[in-house]
Amino acid sequence: MKKIVVFILLIIVASGTAFCQAQQTPKTFTLNGKVEVKETGKPIPGVSVSTNLGDYVLTNGLGEFKIKVRIGDELVVEAVDMETVRYRIKGDDDVLVQVEDYTLSRSANTKSVTQRHETLLDSAERYKDKDIEKSIDFVAQSISILGKRGQKKELARSLSKLGEIYQYHKQIDLAIDNYEDALEANKTIKTSLLLAKVYNMSSRFNESIILLDPLMALKTMVPYQRVTLYELMGDAKKGNGEVLQAIEFYKEGLLIAEKNQITPKLIDLNSKIAEAYSRENKIIEAEAYFDNSLQLAEASAPLRALQENEKVADFYNEKSRFNEEINMRKRSLQDIKKLNTPKLGISKLDQADTITSQRINYKIANAYIAQDRYNEAIPFLKKSIIEADTEDDLVVQKDATRKLSEVYKEKGDYTKALDTYQSYVALVDTLYIRKEQEISRANRINRDIANAQSRLVGLENERELSQSKYDLALTEQQLVEESYKRQQWVIYSLIFGLLLTVLAAFFFYRSNQQQKLTNNLLALKSLRSQMNPHFIFNALNSVNNFISKSDERSANRYLSEFSTLMRSVLENSEEDFIPLAKELEQLELYIKLEHSRFKDKFDYEIVVDDEVPVNNYQIPPMLLQPYIENAIWHGLRYRETKGLLYVSVKVENINSVAICITDNGIGRKKSASIKTQNQKKQKSKGMGIIQKRVAILNDMYSDKVSINISDLETDGSGTKVLFILKKE
Repeated sequence: MKKIVVFILLIIVASGTAFCQAQQTPKTFTLNGKVEVKETGKPIPGVSVSTNLGDYVLTNGLGEFKIKVRIGDELVVEAVDMETVRYRIKGDDDVLVQVEDYTLSRSANTKSVTQRHETLLDSAERYKDKDIEKSIDFVAQSISILGKRGQKKELARSLSKLGEIYQYHKQIDLAIDNYEDALEANKTIKTSLLLAKVYNMSSRFNESIILLDPLMALKTMVPYQRVTLYELMGDAKKGNGEVLQAIEFYKEGLLIAEKNQITPKLIDLNSKIAEAYSRENKIIEAEAYFDNSLQLAEASAPLRALQENEKVADFYNEKSRFNEEINMRKRSLQDIKKLNTPKLGISKLDQADTITSQRINYKIANAYIAQDRYNEAIPFLKKSIIEADTEDDLVVQKDATRKLSEVYKEKGDYTKALDTYQSYVALVDTLYIRKEQEISRANRINRDIANAQSRLVGLENERELSQSKYDLALTEQQLVEESYKRQQWVIYSLIFGLLLTVLAAFFFYRSNQQQKLTNNLLALKSLRSQMNPHFIFNALNSVNNFISKSDERSANRYLSEFSTLMRSVLENSEEDFIPLAKELEQLELYIKLEHSRFKDKFDYEIVVDDEVPVNNYQIPPMLLQPYIENAIWHGLRYRETKGLLYVSVKVENINSVAICITDNGIGRKKSASIKTQNQKKQKSKGMGIIQKRVAILNDMYSDKVSINISDLETDGSGTKVLFILKKE
């Protein structure tokens, strides 16, 4: 047994220890330590240091370690050919472990490092889908224990595993970066195929082809890898629009899969060949390969058969073969019922969102509607709504409710159409709240990923720096004879360290920019998905008023114009900007609707200067409507005499246009004073949403829109809203 002496080297101020002891729960702190050979002072890397609570680290190239502990914890230090040491933590002093008669064995140490590296990567894989931050930490540890020489293979495996983790969590850019770094460290077929797959996922098809092309000549690939190679090359060709070449690659992969009985790939490739033929409008060939994929899937697994069945149904839908589509989807519904039986022990399908009972019922209804078979579509829409409500699938519930309202309208049942549409509006509000929660969760996850990536970059820099110092320690005896060489090496090391720091700063900056862009896009998507519930409910109440007065013609006309406006709003809801001409058309339709309700309250006029090229300017959709609504509802509506709403569009300068909205209503201050108590309690979201949208878009597009609101008259009556819209 080798003897180990534990020394306390550094004593921090006693007040820190007294403060920790005063707490009811012991305070956690970071303990610094080092393990070295007593006789020579040489550091011992790769030593395991753990606590009785489960925290675990390994010493780096300088024999140093940092571990989180509390007063009273037991520290365990152990390694191959070393007597295990147990030490009780009494304070936050640094710990030095000196080992007597210890010989550094490079082969044994290398074997030990390789085993630990394998274990850490296994742990990273185990936590990949459960805790991304913990999974990345395991990869970071696997990198920190590696030396600089002869371990490029292990480093590449760590980077490749990191790429797989990011790919699993849809962080495609980070996955690509780490796969590329892994290939730079050590080229392997597996990593090349993984990188090609994420290239295809991000539509970088040419880069995928360039990466895969040299692999075609390799003779050492196993059959599964060869099939995957042809499949990925086919995907890249199809992505570039070279469909016939894609089919040839798929067929080459299919031959190898058939020869080696690789069943999953047989199904995938038959299905992809069918989709490619369908894209080329070769229906007979597509159906033949879809038949093959269906037969293989049914012989493989029920879930896989269900997926393939839905692919074929989608194919029938694209070709307007609705009766065949309906039969296939009804068959899918039967298969789902079988899979959900207690006998099979499956409580819920582990499938994509598109393969659920509520979605299939919704698609069947759409197929009936496409044939104007409304009575047959209604039961499937109702069933879809009920099942979506049970499964908390708000998206399907919203779409099915809206479609049901449209069906009732087509049938002339306007009462049910109105009731159903009101349910749809309520679902839109609920879905908006859900989207906000999802955005919040996505932001939190992205922050965790960014923090983990930053720690990883820091650990990698620390590992490189530690290895540099360790190399200096091992060559200490040669420094006197090679003073000049040592100085040169130190200079190069410092330059290399500086380059690493600059590179790390660049990647950190790029990650922050990507994060900011992602957050902006998510926020815009959420804000664009909102409609003004106040306007929708008022419009529906107007329809209800027309109906109650037996004015069916007015109700029908109003609902038709309202539907036209809503369709236009929804069509533009995914766009950051739309042509100014389209926004003005949409605005005029909205004012016309409001004027039909308040004919005795105001007249309106929209004047567009002939010099304004309205098709050359872009504007955020539904930007002007909330201000028009405020002018009518809070200004003109309270006038004792008939008012005027005036909208003008004029050239501001060569690169901008001015849009002015004026009304001679009662003014902002008087409008606020006559609000009811209920109105004061309700906080309007319209202006807040507009301000957020404009702020985000100006941040992304360099101050494209500016808005100024002022009183029209000196006595506070009337309101003027001025928009300045830049061309670029």
